[in-house]
Amino acid sequence: MEDQVLVDNLIKIALNEDLGELGDITTQAVVPESKRVKAVILIKSEGIVAGIKVASRVFELVDNSITLKEIVKDGQKVKRNDVILQLEGQARSILIGERTALNFLQHLSGIATFTSLFVEKVKSYPVKILDTRKTTPGLRWLEKYAVRVGGGHNHRFGLYDGILIKDNHLKIVGGVSEAVKKARAKIPKDMKIEVEVETLIELKEALEAGADVVMLDNMSLETIKKAVEMAKGSVILEASGGVTISNIEEIAQTGINWISIGALTRAAPPLDISLEILAGD
Repeated sequence: MEDQVLVDNLIKIALNEDLGELGDITTQAVVPESKRVKAVILIKSEGIVAGIKVASRVFELVDNSITLKEIVKDGQKVKRNDVILQLEGQARSILIGERTALNFLQHLSGIATFTSLFVEKVKSYPVKILDTRKTTPGLRWLEKYAVRVGGGHNHRFGLYDGILIKDNHLKIVGGVSEAVKKARAKIPKDMKIEVEVETLIELKEALEAGADVVMLDNMSLETIKKAVEMAKGSVILEASGGVTISNIEEIAQTGINWISIGALTRAAPPLDISLEILAGD
């Protein structure tokens, strides 16, 4: 992982949420402190793994004496009954980390798997599949990482790393031309400006104003085709809104450059993964 401090902080928050002030009272009540076990994390449905290092780190932070063996790497395709992580150590420690590790692993693997389905659908077209800022609060960095594992690309990470003039900006400022002009005057020369438009009239304004990227918001297939014809390759065109696995190929066929999909991080079903105790000493 690229930012271990961030990951560690997220894991500690998740563990504290689970343990509270009293800890795992069930395990403390029924499992002897000295009991050691072997365990595996097992795939229950096929997909693409993301978050192996995060899951391993959960157990390391709970008890650094746990022995871990990662069987697969992020981005690897897996099928039912594949073992992806082996563990050995104090039974109490493994049980304490179980749910937190699985929550991260299931969620991130779900995003990677879901993203890969969209990417696979349009692999024959010169189009990029992008995520959005529609992420779980606090988990954006990890969720966007999972999108990349699944073959997708990241849009801007936040409000701080890219200009994207949206409909509410336009309502306040008074139009595309004025908004682009104001943005251009305030940003570094090499920073690109993206504008969200809802009509071909607004697209024309964005092209004339010198936007670098234009997001076509919830446009029909026919309108997207007309937009591609209008732009003639002068800007990057991004289709957004209403994208599903059933219509993404049709959208890609229009000649669009980017397709952004909020559902990649907002609606990806978790991958079915479990932890199973194998044996005790």
